[in-house]
Amino acid sequence: MDLFSDEMAKWLEALGEASAESYRNNSPFPHIVIDDFLPVPALEAVLRDYPAPEAVPWIRFDKPEEKKLAFNEVDTLPASIRDVLQFMNSATMLRFLERMTGVSDLIADPYFIGGGLHQIRRGGHLGVHVDFNKYKRFDLDRRLNMLVYLNRDWPDEFGGHLELWDAEMKQAVRRVLPAFNRCVVFSTTESSYHGHPDPLSCPENRARRSLATYYYTNGRPEAELAQKHSTLFRARPGGADERRGPGLAKRALLAVTPPIVVSALKKLSR
Repeated sequence: MDLFSDEMAKWLEALGEASAESYRNNSPFPHIVIDDFLPVPALEAVLRDYPAPEAVPWIRFDKPEEKKLAFNEVDTLPASIRDVLQFMNSATMLRFLERMTGVSDLIADPYFIGGGLHQIRRGGHLGVHVDFNKYKRFDLDRRLNMLVYLNRDWPDEFGGHLELWDAEMKQAVRRVLPAFNRCVVFSTTESSYHGHPDPLSCPENRARRSLATYYYTNGRPEAELAQKHSTLFRARPGGADERRGPGLAKRALLAVTPPIVVSALKKLSR
């Protein structure tokens, strides 16, 4: 089945309708995990042409909260990878996502800010967090994330599971193995805590690879409004990252506090 074929569009239309109730009711926040999501030949070509850690100028994150590689210069990538990422941003995909999630008037990001290719090597991790909530360039609201994993023969012991945490950061409600052609879509709000916080234990010659696209709207429900913020990390209770808890919690609280209240609190503390 070709990515841009009528057959693919019809399949996604049916999948969106069939998955809508499950997506909207899943815990700890609206999400879905879909196996065998894209045509296998297309993803095999992506995996074949996926750049090694030294092959392109990856954006390198190396700090306590995250240790990973990212690359969003999609126009410079081989056609095999460009085609899949462009399909993930296509009108066909937007219609599928709107039908499944109930979020209307979605806007794809042609610049793949924060998205594109993600690669995590042995020892890498991504702490539990909520994502930046505003697209600065266009002042759009971030609403959905889509991740497509590219890891063949990836056993549990390699780690790298995507963890979805409850709003109180008490427990990981769901853990998703990043297996080949497994897609995860989830809504992004001020309590959509997620990450893969434990260091990868895969062999040195392997890496956790994925494609990522994010979707936006012009405005969002009033109940979801919050102060503009970048990525906000949270410490897991009892985890190795708990020592960062107070500072992380303070930043997260400030992000969801109305600006007028923040200003008043600052004046009182002087």
